Amino acid sequence: MRSYPLYIGGKDIEGDDWVYTVSGRSLLEDVFTSVSLKRALEKDPHSEAAHHPYVVGRCAIADDAAIDLASEAAAAAAPGWAAVPLGRRMRLGTRFREELLRRKDEFIQMLVDEAHPVKLARWELSCLLQIYSEESLGWYRQQMHTEFRHGGRRLIVRRQPDGVVGFNPPQNAPLPSAALAVLALMAGNAVVVRAPRSIALSTMWLLRDVVAPLLDELGAPPGTLNAVCGNPKQTLDRWVESPLIDDIFYIGGSQEGLRFEQRCVANGKKPILELAGNDGIVVWSDADVPKAAEAITEAFFGSGQICMVPNYVLAHPDVAEALIDEVREQVKTVRPGYPEDEDVLLSPVRRSERFFALLQQALDNGGTIVTGGRRTELDGTPSETGVFLEPTVVRVDGMAGARSYDLVRQETFFPLIPIVVAERAPDEELLERFIDFVNTNEYGLRNSLWTASEDVIDAFVAQVVNGGLLKINDSHIGFLPYLPSHGGTGLTGGAFGEANYPILKTSHVQGISIARDVSPRDAVFGS
Repeated sequence: MRSYPLYIGGKDIEGDDWVYTVSGRSLLEDVFTSVSLKRALEKDPHSEAAHHPYVVGRCAIADDAAIDLASEAAAAAAPGWAAVPLGRRMRLGTRFREELLRRKDEFIQMLVDEAHPVKLARWELSCLLQIYSEESLGWYRQQMHTEFRHGGRRLIVRRQPDGVVGFNPPQNAPLPSAALAVLALMAGNAVVVRAPRSIALSTMWLLRDVVAPLLDELGAPPGTLNAVCGNPKQTLDRWVESPLIDDIFYIGGSQEGLRFEQRCVANGKKPILELAGNDGIVVWSDADVPKAAEAITEAFFGSGQICMVPNYVLAHPDVAEALIDEVREQVKTVRPGYPEDEDVLLSPVRRSERFFALLQQALDNGGTIVTGGRRTELDGTPSETGVFLEPTVVRVDGMAGARSYDLVRQETFFPLIPIVVAERAPDEELLERFIDFVNTNEYGLRNSLWTASEDVIDAFVAQVVNGGLLKINDSHIGFLPYLPSHGGTGLTGGAFGEANYPILKTSHVQGISIARDVSPRDAVFGS
């Protein structure tokens, strides 16, 4: 069994108590035993339950004093780490990628233990390999420091670290989200990461076993990285109130995140928000229908409990019937099962009341179920007590009233996607309405377009302003070098929302002029 104390100031520190992780498979095989094991161990860490094969690890819990100690350690380390030359700090990204590749099997197993389907665990790894690719690292380096010559002067535009950054990863993807802290470290910040109390193991593994040794290798001061497992409200409250924390990277729901943004600003903190998404896929009349349907089925990966999967489809009426038929067929390949099974893409959904409420509202409004709509067992058999939900597609006719459907207007976080079939109109009018529909989405994470028309592509590229990323004729959730993997506008990013490059968001621009033999009066009034 893996065991992780708190990691503060370069040392392993005992915590207030322990939380335990049982394997994702065990929660499907025998949920009663799994829950009983966790409860027994939390009462008595020396219990024989610790030796049960279902138990894969434990993490120490931080109290108020430990949370504050981590902030103090980071604040003490921050000036020394910021003084390290940018080139050496950037080396951290290269070494991190090398370690991810070397330990990829371990990385994937950590996620599978936390109930991520193995296929999606590989996709999560692919995200980090692109974020830390040599192409992306080169682009970050250009943004962090650029020099010019002008009028006998050396001009520098550079980014300086903000200081101490608190990271708050989400429960649905803590490991890859915590890995974004490496970018803040590359910017020259010291960081404190809160591992989610309910699912802390993979985060602590990544930070303690992978990142911390790399910082030691690069000569970072102790305290540059700190990792604690704690209650979210307890930790965030202390960060907001602490004069030692400069930025807080918050990943969570939109309503809670927007309230948190206001608290941060009121307390002089920079809030960096990564909130909900309600991504759209637009399918034009000349789209490659089978490939567009492939992208649409990404909505069901992880049972839709991933913020960057598509959440609604807007279909041209000329292609709608063929598209719906194709999606209905392709959905059959998305199935439940144990997380280590290669073909599994669905995850358990423990609380499904809202799923059925959304579905009922859609039916009451005139929508129709294309496929799905039921609970299922592990083998896909429909069941009233199943812990999985069928991939569900709902047809919504007409754009005019589409946003009266909650499943169109809001992020659902379920394996549920509406296909909105637009009213018939001239293509020029439809194109304008489609772009307006995308731009007036309250959320703004990712948008996708499927079309063969260069004119339609050009119109979207020129006029779509909503969102942090626009994908055209491509996977909606796939990752690429240079382009942002996270971030967006509206309810996704808050008042300061945009594409999120954490190395840039946790730093600030500074301009420098270095002159020789310049007369200040001549510089102001001319010679």
